[in-house]
Formats: sequence, structure tokens, C-alpha cells
Amino acid sequence: MSALLADDHPEIFCGEAATAALADLRVGLMTDRLVPYLGPGLLTLEGASPVPASPEDVAAALQKRVPVPGRIRGNMWAVAQYIESRRHRRTLKKLMADVFAGEPRPSAFHRYLAGLPLGLVVDSWYDGTLTAAMADAGRTDVVDVQGQSRATIGEDRWYRAIDLAGTDAEPGGARTLLYRPHGGIRPIGDVLVSDSDYVEALTEIDIQTPIPEEVRTRRSTRGFLFLGCRFHDQMLRTYARQIVKRSAGPHACVADLATLTVNERRFLAAEGIALIDLPLAEAAQILAG
Repeated sequence: MSALLADDHPEIFCGEAATAALADLRVGLMTDRLVPYLGPGLLTLEGASPVPASPEDVAAALQKRVPVPGRIRGNMWAVAQYIESRRHRRTLKKLMADVFAGEPRPSAFHRYLAGLPLGLVVDSWYDGTLTAAMADAGRTDVVDVQGQSRATIGEDRWYRAIDLAGTDAEPGGARTLLYRPHGGIRPIGDVLVSDSDYVEALTEIDIQTPIPEEVRTRRSTRGFLFLGCRFHDQMLRTYARQIVKRSAGPHACVADLATLTVNERRFLAAEGIALIDLPLAEAAQILAG
């Protein structure tokens, strides 16, 4: 691969350099040397999304259903915690299912990823668009590992592994391991969304306990490519940092440099993540060829 994938220091690639870097990253995906780390930004690649496409969108949708104090409006984790504390967890779970009731149609890029024999994919959002694309492609070699709130389910486990039909499965036997660290609305619905959901996870995530062993094994020989992700909240940065931890690297992120916060820029620099400064739709088109 090119110098991009051999460089240990974060760089910013713009214009023609960004296009050239993406060509190399495409090779990394096709040869299973990169792990796609997907965020909700991918939901709007081909138009408006029928479900929330950011934590702020989730907060807004929940606030329409349950009035919350002004000081927490816009903060998904705090809004969810308020609803859970005052209306019970069952209410929050039902509201989240309602908020994500729409079924986004997989984009061409989702279908492209679904057809790749990747060893590991990280999907950091609650929808299930990539899962649907994999099912549509007839994939029977995928195991979907969904994070769960240990306190909420009342069991001593951090995640559940299922096949695309929703049956319990073994992660080690999968050609493609689809890891959804924050859980998924379908088919289980036990997502991590409120502040309390993350109390135990954040206590132990430094020692990696909440992250499946098979994820840790597979990342050790791969780098990460972040697509459709934002890291403007400490929760998002913490999880990404721990998932990438002890991976082989190198790493890259497609994002608009002008929109990044100071904390996001610091995060990318600290983790050695090269920034590809291009619109996501353009980058997805190049990656899919």
C-alpha cells in the first residue's frame, strides 16, 4: 500500500491528495486490511433518512414525545436518562423503537460494503441498514454482535451475538463480524443510550472487558476507516478510542475539516487518524469504485 497506510503520523489530505488516498484505502478494504467504522452520517448519502441520523436528531425525536428540562435538550444521553428515570426503562425502549421505526433503504455504498468479505465491520449507530443490506445480499456468514447494557438486561454479559436471522451464533465462526457496540434496534432493541447504560461499560472499558474477544483478535491485524462519524462528544471519542486500541493501524477518517470541533481535531491527532477532507458522498463513490 501507499505511504498513507504506512505513515505513523496523522495527516490531512485535501483535493487530489485526498482522492489518491481514497484509492489506496479502497485497496485496503478490498484486501481486508481495513475495518470500516460506520457512523449515522451514512444514512443521508442518498437523501433524507427516515430515522434519526445523529445523536442530536435522537434527542429531538425523544423530546417531541416526552417534555424534558431545557438544560438537557439536545443531549441524547441525558434526555434518554431523564425518560428512563421518570417513565421507566420500558418506556424508553418503546420510544426508541418508535423513533427508529422507519427502515432506511440501503445506499449503493451499503450494498458495496455488504458484498465485501471483510473480517470485521463496526457499525456505531442503532439502525440496521447495513444488516439489511447483508441479508439482501444473501450473506449467511455474518454474525451480528450487539452491545447491551448489563445492568438493564440483568445478566452478566456485555453483548449478544446473533446471525442475520436473529438466532444466537458464535462470533468466532463468522467470515464477517458485524460489531455494533451501542446495540441495535432490531431484532433485540436493548441499546445503550442513557447515561446509566454507560456507567458500568465506561468503568471497565479501559481494560477492554465490554469489547468482545473476537473483535480484539481481528482488529490486531487491521487498521480502521471512519465513515459518517462525528466525535464531538466525549462518549463517542471514548468508545472509538477503546475499539481502535491495540489495532495494527493505520487509520483514516473521511470528514469535512471545516466542520470539525477542536476536540475532534485533537482526537484524530492523538489517535494517529489521517483526515481525508472530502464530502462523504464523494468519498463513498470513490471507495465503491
